[in-house]
Order: sequence, then C-alpha cells, then structure tokens
Amino acid sequence: MEYIQNVKIYHSDTDCYNVVWHGSYAKWLEAGRIEFSEKIGIKFRELENMSIHMPVVELNIRYKHPAKLFDEIEIKTTLKELKKTSATFEHEIKNTNTGMVILTATSTIVTTDTNGKLFRTMPKYLYEKYLKIQN
Repeated sequence: MEYIQNVKIYHSDTDCYNVVWHGSYAKWLEAGRIEFSEKIGIKFRELENMSIHMPVVELNIRYKHPAKLFDEIEIKTTLKELKKTSATFEHEIKNTNTGMVILTATSTIVTTDTNGKLFRTMPKYLYEKYLKIQN
C-alpha cells in the first residue's frame, strides 16, 4: 500500500536560488507518514488522547536532483518494515512532469509516552493496523 501526495513548489519552499530548501523535504516526508497512517485508520487525535507519541529516530535522505520553484512533485510513501518497537517508511519524490527521481528517503519512528519514555513494544492499536497492510 502507498500514499501519494502531489505538491507544487512555491517561494516559501525554496532558498534564495529558487531551489527547494532541504527542510521542506523533511516537512513533506512527515506529511506522507501522517497521511499514510491516517489512510489505514490511525487517528492522531486518538493517539494524543492515549498519550502516545511517534517521534522520528532516524531519517536518511539521498538527494539525486534538485527541485525548483514552481515544479510539481509527487511524494510516495510506503511502509518498508515493521518491527515490534518501530516502523520504517520508504519515501520517493519525483518531478511530476519529467518523472525524474528527486530524492529517496527512509524514516523510522518509535513510540513513546508523553514524557518521552520508549515503549518496549509498539502499542497494539498501532501495531495491528500497520501489520494488517504489511501482509
């Protein structure tokens, strides 16, 4: 299963050279993880009410080509790996018009309580939803 989001690049996404600022990519990858998770039934408001947080503990980005002002891009997010304590997502961003891959990335999340204490295993609510789509 995958989640695809299309984005048009505006001035606020770029640096002074009209090239996408690297922090914009992290923002779009986060949106991909959240929207992917919500698409499979994980409600982030419910997580807040259950005092469950999902911080990113690893983010690896491989930049291949620059994206520029007014380019249109496609951001694809999939679940790459599910473990008892973490979930790793795979991301790919392409230029919609040329099909050129702009970057590939992986991001890994864990689960903690509101004080930042790591759960020994991912809460059942999350794990079962991710497991269902992985098989």
